[in-house]
Amino acid sequence: MHPEFERLRQACSVEARHACPNLQGQHARFADFARAEVARLLDQRFLAPAPVAALRAPLDRYETLPPADRARLVQDLLMALDPPRAPEPARPAPVGSTRPATAPAAPASKPAAKGPQGLDMGVQFVKGVGPRTGEMLAKLGILTVHDLLFHLPRTHLDYQARTRLRDVKPGDRVTIWGTVRRVETFVPPSRPNLTICSVLVHDGTAAAKATWFQGKMNKLRTDQFKQRFPVGAQVLLSGEARADGPRGGISFDRPDVEILGHDGEGQGESVHVGRIVPVYALTEGLPQRTLRQAVHTCLQTFGPLVEDFLPPVTLAALDLPTRPEALQGIHFPESMPERDRARDRLAFDELFLLQLGLAYRRAQQRDQAALAMSGTGALTQALREVLPFRLTGAQERVFTEIVQDLARPEPMNRLVQGDVGSGKTVVALLTLLVAVENGFQGALMAPTEILAEQHFRKFQEWLAPMGIPVASLLGKHGKRERAPVLAGVADGTIPLLVGTHALIQDSVSFHNLGLVVIDEQHRFGVKQRAQLRAKGLHPEVLTMTATPIPRTLALTLHGDLDVSVIDELPPGRKPIVTSWIGQRQRKDAWNLVRTELEKGHQAYVVFPLIESSEELERVRSATEEAETLAREVFFDWRVGLLHGQMDPVEKESIVQAFRRHELDILVSTTVIEVGVDVPNATVMVIENAERFGLSQLHQLRGRVGRGGDQAYCVLVTATQTEATRQRMEVMTATQDGFVIAEQDLRLRGPGEFLGTRQSGLPDFVLADITRDTALLEKARKLAWKVIEQDEGLQRHPALRAALFRHFRTNLGFLGVS
Repeated sequence: MHPEFERLRQACSVEARHACPNLQGQHARFADFARAEVARLLDQRFLAPAPVAALRAPLDRYETLPPADRARLVQDLLMALDPPRAPEPARPAPVGSTRPATAPAAPASKPAAKGPQGLDMGVQFVKGVGPRTGEMLAKLGILTVHDLLFHLPRTHLDYQARTRLRDVKPGDRVTIWGTVRRVETFVPPSRPNLTICSVLVHDGTAAAKATWFQGKMNKLRTDQFKQRFPVGAQVLLSGEARADGPRGGISFDRPDVEILGHDGEGQGESVHVGRIVPVYALTEGLPQRTLRQAVHTCLQTFGPLVEDFLPPVTLAALDLPTRPEALQGIHFPESMPERDRARDRLAFDELFLLQLGLAYRRAQQRDQAALAMSGTGALTQALREVLPFRLTGAQERVFTEIVQDLARPEPMNRLVQGDVGSGKTVVALLTLLVAVENGFQGALMAPTEILAEQHFRKFQEWLAPMGIPVASLLGKHGKRERAPVLAGVADGTIPLLVGTHALIQDSVSFHNLGLVVIDEQHRFGVKQRAQLRAKGLHPEVLTMTATPIPRTLALTLHGDLDVSVIDELPPGRKPIVTSWIGQRQRKDAWNLVRTELEKGHQAYVVFPLIESSEELERVRSATEEAETLAREVFFDWRVGLLHGQMDPVEKESIVQAFRRHELDILVSTTVIEVGVDVPNATVMVIENAERFGLSQLHQLRGRVGRGGDQAYCVLVTATQTEATRQRMEVMTATQDGFVIAEQDLRLRGPGEFLGTRQSGLPDFVLADITRDTALLEKARKLAWKVIEQDEGLQRHPALRAALFRHFRTNLGFLGVS
């Protein structure tokens, strides 16, 4: 596909993936953007008029079209973007090789891999698919043959090995083949909004019941369920067997099902029965068998056209199959070992392309202009003399690394990690002062107003004796407050600015921005970080996080960054005594709080919800509990309430009142997770602690013990499950943020751990960094070796094409506009 088409193809793919709702992009809705892009491509003669002439009229009325017509139009538009097949290029050098490319190979006898008959062909033209199924596939983001081939199974069912029901024991995961004897649906009198559907199956040796729990079903849906399981039909059931009643019967809850028809009809269809079969994610109206057959047909016809961007010598060294072999093995494996081997290859590809993207981006950034900063260090030395404490060895080491980065003639790419209370703020200010000494302005952006306010107050306190102005810019500031700040930033009289997302508004114009510090950077999207950088001419960027990141996740999210770790806490900090109790022991927690209050200290009580929820009956809410605590438990103490839905001015007023000890107890949601620093607070009670991630609990716990007094954290849980026990034992056993982060990643997985969607990176389909550490290391080593030898991938055109396809929804990450 021509590079000029990529922006429009990217927009079409995203629009189709969301079922064509006319998505709002950064600057325009999809229809407006598509019309403008088509006009541009026609004007510049990148598109031939004939293929798109029939599309312009429906595109003009895109907003009024029904969803099905929109999906069809988007598919047709993608078809129109397919260029004619180019002459066979020179064969690239093997990945990782410095050998020059060879001459073009002889013409292949197989069909062209690109063009309207290749992998970019519309999926509706695949034999057996058609327009109607194509529309349903579009809802899954499947528009082309390539999309269909890489719509990978979410699991597999082994229909090769069938177990007789008489041999099945509770707890066994089995596949059984039987005949439907009875189908029933009923509504329990005690649960009028629940319908229980059951199917009785007999295989000649014994009977088993399969059960599904549905929401309230009308007669139409009930009839449809019964029609799905006609009496006498043969079915395959796959799932975990459970004991059913005292007589030793067997049942299955929500098993995977394959309906074979009457008298085993369809047993000869090897795609669906008698083998290991794939199970795919579906959309309403798209049967599993239809999608499975479509993938099978597509794989047979187009699978051989899939180009492998890794040469045989590399695959042999890694002990991996080819990419076409892996696709066959992941969709329709002959054995489970074959499936696992295919999965490893495709998981390696995901990790490799990600690492290649990180290495590619780092290589592109090395060529960008940078502001080399040096100086006498007079301002940083002056700050050291003002500070009421000495920097720790870890702070000194990290600051030295930053200063060395700033002095180099290439952009700084450094992430500073520091556990709760390790002193990142002072390192950030020292870095900003290096920029000021070099005649530049500095800006610090934080994700919440509370955190930004805390940074601003610290900066004011430390810089006031030095006579260096610092200002803040927050969303709550009105026009009158903003005007002098905007003017001072624009004319350079304000050298340092602290704020939230307000810093990236169009009204903010810097005189000479040279350094950007982004705190809790994972809470900002890629575009937001880029918008702040765009406020200056190639400003240096330092990112920070108080969430310790396990090494595997750091390589995944920040593999292109140099990472510094502040792994030493200031002297005098005592370990926080952490305990875990059930809700029935809550009085013990309140007694501890009362003891600390009587010593003149303060306390936090944290809840997961702002208000109560019918759906979460056992989860306590901050609003109601604050009233209860103030009225019934701590009626002789001053209790305040803080949550994220409050007006910013009200939130700041509550925080300040707590900071001035005008409140003894602060009842809050997770809004205090970062940015609240009250040294006098020595005890925290966290309700429904099982609903928080371990790293979040660690962040919350870090709000106490910031002075020299002994501090306590009590975790109260409503459940006593094995998962809860494991997680609470981690919290009570260690206060090492990196140990906790590793356990959090293992227990919750990478998707939830850090909000990785904010990173702008493609999602993993098969790779799992919690278990694919070895694959990740191999992928990283190979990817960075390739980029070292061929920064622009000019000698690896197939690899470059695969990389750009992988990042097609965020080419900006690679530095491609």
